Amino acid sequence: MHEIEIFRSDLIGSGLHIWGWEIAVYLFLGGMTAGVMIIAPLLARRIPAERQSLALRLLPFAAPVLLSIGMLALLLDLEGKLHVFRFYTAFRITSPMSWGSWILLLIYPATIALGAARLKEDEAALVSSRLSTRWAARFDTAIRWTREKSAVLERLNIVLGIALGAYTGILLATLAARALWGSMLLAPLFLVSGLSAGAALAMLLPVSEEERHILQRWDLAAIAGETGLLAFLFIGLVSDGGERGRAAAALFFGGAYTATFWAFVVIAGLAAPFVLELTESKRHLKAAALAPALLLFGGLALRWIFVLAGQANV
Repeated sequence: MHEIEIFRSDLIGSGLHIWGWEIAVYLFLGGMTAGVMIIAPLLARRIPAERQSLALRLLPFAAPVLLSIGMLALLLDLEGKLHVFRFYTAFRITSPMSWGSWILLLIYPATIALGAARLKEDEAALVSSRLSTRWAARFDTAIRWTREKSAVLERLNIVLGIALGAYTGILLATLAARALWGSMLLAPLFLVSGLSAGAALAMLLPVSEEERHILQRWDLAAIAGETGLLAFLFIGLVSDGGERGRAAAALFFGGAYTATFWAFVVIAGLAAPFVLELTESKRHLKAAALAPALLLFGGLALRWIFVLAGQANV
């Protein structure tokens, strides 16, 4: 499949297809998938197997489900849906889309295998008992293999998670014709935001207090990192982006996206969850679902606003 690179900024409104909610949802769920893939093995390494909650052990299985929903949203946006298979008939080393397609494909076996390795003996036996004799034997063999390769699978999930999280930002950053998207800071920004979303999803599950405390600490660091990256992105637009960069930054500082960005992303999606999680952690309050829910809302809002604002004719 050929890619066409367009280096013009005045094509919005000239009849070209404009990205909508489908791309924002795809980027958000892809980032959350990356966060889950990184957080699940790291958290399991911090907590002995006998103290791990069921939700933590099964968390890797959430990754392919989230990714499938995101890819369905992407499919809805594609013009030539029947030609999707062409991404897998070749590999172009200079094409971010080619890299992304193969990364997405590798995530399914990697996450499912890691989830299978986390099953306890009785849980694996229960699944095996529901299968025919032939498939039960294959399942048991597969479970033994995943347990033997558990450490390798953990590292593989972390590497693929980082690649996926960064790719969701690179996908926009390579479109240099869009002033807002032309910063490579989008890769670490979307990666850190995905880590925060993955932690938020885990905190909404019935994890233990020990697990939630670790997740909160990691999430507070991710929120601080995301805030810093946003600041550097806007500083870069103003100082190094020329007239178009300043015009793109102005969309968020007095322009069309000022109210939505500051209300939904900065206040609701970053500041409020940070204060709530810090208060819960310092005062040992009972965990609430509000902070994780706000984080997920803010993560989706960030991508939705950036997708729309990046297509503004500036």
